[in-house]
Amino acid sequence: MRLASAVFAGLVGLFSAPTLASEVTTFELENGLEVVVVENRRAPVVVHMVWYRVGAADEPPGQSGIAHFLEHLMFKATDELASGEFSETVNRNGGSDNAFTAADYTGYFQRIASDRLELVMRMEASRMDGLALVPEDIATERDVVIEERNQRIENDPGALFNEQMRAAQYLNHPYAIPIIGWKHEAEALSLEDANAFYKAHYGPNNAILVVAGDADPDEVRALAEKYYGVIPANPDIVERERGQEPPQLVERRLNYADPRIGNDYVIRSYLAPERDSGAQEDAAALTLLAEVLGGSPTTSVLAQKLQFESQGSVFTSAWYSGQSLDDTTFGLVNVPVPGTSLEDAEAALDQAIAEFMEDGVDPDKLARIKSQIRASEIYALDNVRSLANRYGSGLTSGLTVADIQAWPDILQAVTEDDIMAAATRIFDKRKSVVGFVRTAEETTQ
Repeated sequence: MRLASAVFAGLVGLFSAPTLASEVTTFELENGLEVVVVENRRAPVVVHMVWYRVGAADEPPGQSGIAHFLEHLMFKATDELASGEFSETVNRNGGSDNAFTAADYTGYFQRIASDRLELVMRMEASRMDGLALVPEDIATERDVVIEERNQRIENDPGALFNEQMRAAQYLNHPYAIPIIGWKHEAEALSLEDANAFYKAHYGPNNAILVVAGDADPDEVRALAEKYYGVIPANPDIVERERGQEPPQLVERRLNYADPRIGNDYVIRSYLAPERDSGAQEDAAALTLLAEVLGGSPTTSVLAQKLQFESQGSVFTSAWYSGQSLDDTTFGLVNVPVPGTSLEDAEAALDQAIAEFMEDGVDPDKLARIKSQIRASEIYALDNVRSLANRYGSGLTSGLTVADIQAWPDILQAVTEDDIMAAATRIFDKRKSVVGFVRTAEETTQ
């Protein structure tokens, strides 16, 4: 087993940073559209993506869900396309398309044969400034969004609790608002709301075009100039302005019960710094802290201590997602064995963290985690959409191309001391949100 691990680590080490970096070309059109071309000629396929620097955290007060609602409406008619024609054309040409909304961005993508790039670029450009909504679009698509919320949130007790926990985590920042919207506000969204949001945020000067796969940068530039370059910059687009969190002075606690919950669990989250352009080291240390503590169901610190040594837990985890425009979260979860109180489960979690802070990071485990991360980066080169996502999500979250390319080496440079310093900064219970999630209401004597 040791020999296999050593061989694996050695093979991964052969892949230097230049090998991991695909050929990336960037340029900007006169109207402000940023363009990124990621060449990967392994298959005659391209992924064409347009990312807008607007998401659920940029919505007007009282209109939660409008960013996601507009994402749905973007598949309706434009001044050049009939409603539904976009997706039908992509499918007819052997491709696939979809879209997504996050807190910081909205994206639209197509995966198609590389000789069809011009086709999808022409259609995508037509909805950048030519969306032609009509009243009958609104009620139908709004019902679709509400049903989506019913399926994903209302019928999932864990998702309902996550909404409440996120709202408790952020007192002043719009990250507290669910991406799909609060139900009572999403039900009231109108044609006027959708058009106003579209006019305020959509345009080439608020967008990033990413083309990944079998694409020549010069050809992409020519096509981008032809279809996107003729769209004038949107003068209504302004810099994003968001409220920021005040200092947290006291622990916040939530108790939630729902008979649909499968297992009782305790969950804790802390406000944490995001990846900042030119200064990603703290985020890299937190990324590896999450992996060390809870990244593996068998070898992580929490799994070893709570699942195997004490055998008091059936599942443990830790997570951190640093790619965010503003402060993000670091989290821990402990699912105890049946019959264990959540108070005892929380105490066990605290004890495991205290022991970790005393013992520090096992260097051998850290080396193995770094090797696994490097391997996953290598495997990701086979997926052109993954490559496109890497640049699109990073750029719309405040990073630069240089930041994105530097990230793998920054992760590899993190030391045990860096991880422990990050843990010391994060683990302050006064600055946490704790949730007790139960199948049944707690009984009182």
